[in-house]
Formats: sequence, C-alpha cells, structure tokens
Amino acid sequence: MALYLIGDVQGCDDALERLLKHLAFSPSRDTLYLLGDLVNRGPHNARVLRRLMALGTSAHCLLGNHDLHLLAVSRGVRKPNKQDTVQDILTAPDSTDLLHWLRHQHMAMRLGKLLMVHAGVLPQWTADQTMALAGEVEAVLRSDDWVQFMPQMYGGLPNVWRDDLAGPDRLRVIVNALTRLRFCDAQGAMDFSVKEGAAQAPAGLMPWFDVPGRLTQDMRIAFGHWSTLQTMDRPDVVCLDDGCVWGGCLSAVRLETCDTEVATVNAPAWERLSVKCQQTLDPLA
Repeated sequence: MALYLIGDVQGCDDALERLLKHLAFSPSRDTLYLLGDLVNRGPHNARVLRRLMALGTSAHCLLGNHDLHLLAVSRGVRKPNKQDTVQDILTAPDSTDLLHWLRHQHMAMRLGKLLMVHAGVLPQWTADQTMALAGEVEAVLRSDDWVQFMPQMYGGLPNVWRDDLAGPDRLRVIVNALTRLRFCDAQGAMDFSVKEGAAQAPAGLMPWFDVPGRLTQDMRIAFGHWSTLQTMDRPDVVCLDDGCVWGGCLSAVRLETCDTEVATVNAPAWERLSVKCQQTLDPLA
C-alpha cells in the first residue's frame, strides 16, 4: 500500500488524470491526500470534485484558500474575480452536492509524524494544537452556521495568534495560517503582502517553516500554496505546489506507510513524481 500526497490541482483534471495513471494509483490499494486548492483557475473544476468524490475513502482532501473562496462565491458573499473559473461548479446540475462535499473536507490532516496543511503552521502551534484548531474551523464549515461565517473569514487582522482569541477573530487567524501563510516574523506575526519565493522575504520576515523554535520541528510537514517557492530537498518539509495551473507541473510524493512514523532526522527523501500541465497563468496574479 502506498500513500500519495498531491499538490494544488486547481481545476486541472486532465493533469490529475495523467498523474494518477503515472502513479499507477489503485483506489483499492492506495490512498491519496490532496493538499488543498482543488479548484479555481483551471478549466475543469467540477470534474476534479466529481473524480475525488467518486474515490470515497481512498481520497482525503484539504481545503485551500481557493476552495474557501468558491464557497463564499457560491453564497454571494464574494463576487467572482476576473481569473476565477469556478462557474462550471456553480451552474452544474449537481452543484449542491459538490459544494456540500467540499465544505466537509479538512483544514489539516495528520498521519503519525506526518502533518499536512494547505499553506502553513504558526510557530507557536504544536501538531496536536494545529489539529484541534483546524477542527474548530471544520466544525463551523460543516454546520448550519457556515454561511454566516463566510464574510467573517476575510481580512488580515489579527495577524498574531493568542490563545485567548475568540469568535470570528480566532477563526480568521486559524484560516489565514492554514490557507494563506507564507511569511511571518520570529514571533509568528503573519504577512500576506509577498507571494515571491523565500529569497524575496521582506526584512524581518522568513518562511514560516524556518522560524527558530517552531513547535512542529518534530514533524514532517507537507503543504502546497506556494508555487514560487520552488522544489526544496529537505526531509522535514515539502511544498507540493509546483505551479500546475501556471504552466508548471502537478506533483505528488509517494510514501510507504512506515514513512509517516519515522523521526524527521531519519526521514527518507520525498520521492517526487510529476506530470506537466498545459495551463499558463501569472503565478503572482
């Protein structure tokens, strides 16, 4: 049995189909973990959701910022922007089922010593705390209150975590960390102004995974969201957003079940497998 972690699909169903063939993926034997941004900017968003829904318990999915944006657009909370391509979901005959399935996906996932998020983890959070906080947002999204939560989700403040945060502020910080984070300072104050790679970090900021003393250093962490980061050869963290929708690749890593239990210091290399995608957009747009 193999576990496959897959980066940002963003509606590129043709690339997803080719990647699964490249992996020789078998739903009766293997398991997929998709790291969020399942939809938007690519051409076949409804097809992606239907494919993943049909895989049942063989596919586990995170929610990314584009997925949450779709949910907000579906309820009129946000207007589509000019690069959105989610109309095929909004007008599909099974739109209600697709959106219901989407909002019941995960904000974080964990397998032993492997932690999966769409964007990042604040340095003050342990893996256990990350999962608990993700669960708070998941509970709201799966409840009858999810529509009321959508407008409260937006905004960059507060940008620092405090354990005593409550209500919309608390949930907004959790969402921003898990689905938008790239850079923060040594105290975990998030900055959302820069989309470039790690070398372009503004003064006083660093990639979230490089903060000294980060409390998830004992975990292996897989994430997406950061197509300009480029491939990193590190045993502790892997970014699987290889810019599929921007004319890059759709990528996966293959893990054996035992790989989720090893210490990061002895972790095996991530075995990256990729297929080229034909979509071409500006990654900084």
